[in-house]
Amino acid sequence: MEKGLIIKSTGSWYTIKKEDGTTIEGKIRGKFRIKEIKTTNPVAVGDWVEYKRYEKTAIIFNIRDRKNYIIRKSSNLSKYSNIIAANIDQAFLVVTISYPKTLTGFIDRYLVSAEAYNIPVHLVFNKIDLYNGKLLGQLKNLKTIYEKIGYNCLETSALKHINIESLRKLMKGKINVISGISGVGKSRLINSLDQNLNLKIGEISKFHQKGMHITTYTEMFELSTGGYVIDTPGIKGFGVFVMKNEEISHHFPEIFKLSRNCRYYNCTHVHEPNCAVQEGLKNGIISESRYKSYLSLLSGNNDKYR
Repeated sequence: MEKGLIIKSTGSWYTIKKEDGTTIEGKIRGKFRIKEIKTTNPVAVGDWVEYKRYEKTAIIFNIRDRKNYIIRKSSNLSKYSNIIAANIDQAFLVVTISYPKTLTGFIDRYLVSAEAYNIPVHLVFNKIDLYNGKLLGQLKNLKTIYEKIGYNCLETSALKHINIESLRKLMKGKINVISGISGVGKSRLINSLDQNLNLKIGEISKFHQKGMHITTYTEMFELSTGGYVIDTPGIKGFGVFVMKNEEISHHFPEIFKLSRNCRYYNCTHVHEPNCAVQEGLKNGIISESRYKSYLSLLSGNNDKYR
């Protein structure tokens, strides 16, 4: 049995990077499943796998233990999940204030999923060259919300090459995954990071102001400065998968911090008296948008934000 790294997934075929640096195409064994996880993709980019070679292809028999992964619910009513990437050091969520607009509910769901697996997330506010006074004001407000609770925020423009060097330094020597809704400029950002990369770039629909899918599968690219970046298809919606109600507040850092001062140890932060979180909301310590996202998850409204 040989060991290799999954660097590309098209759904049925996987590209495996062998230990000697060369690659081989492979498929999973027929009844291959991951224990306790109902997933549309049992093998994900970033997985270390064990395989056997059969002529020019490989059969994957086993996945090595993962240190983490980013996971989301597949669709509104699906009981299955989709693993975006595995064994990553940090994630970069690309956000746009407009052209197209990224909703805060989407951002918060992504952050909650990453927090659940202790994955650091950087928020990359892209296309800043397109924003006018009003949009710049919205950008400032969003940055204030997320920087206050500990998330690193970076303003970028792939087109004007703004802060690309800062992004390159953050990614150096690490395994990075880059995500976002369609049209936020992920592929153009990746191309800006390394002149050796030439990913396809899509356009924004003028009528819908939404991105059109160009990246259709997940793929890992080696950076010339060291490390890897995993490009993922644009996400339409982000449903948080398998999380008990009592766990949700643990993954909102500002809510979890204040909850220690609540009167009741099992406070839901919705209707109980002497709730420190409710008090924090009144005092502006917790933002209304973040609290709204918390309530949405608590109520089971998992797919509202798209």
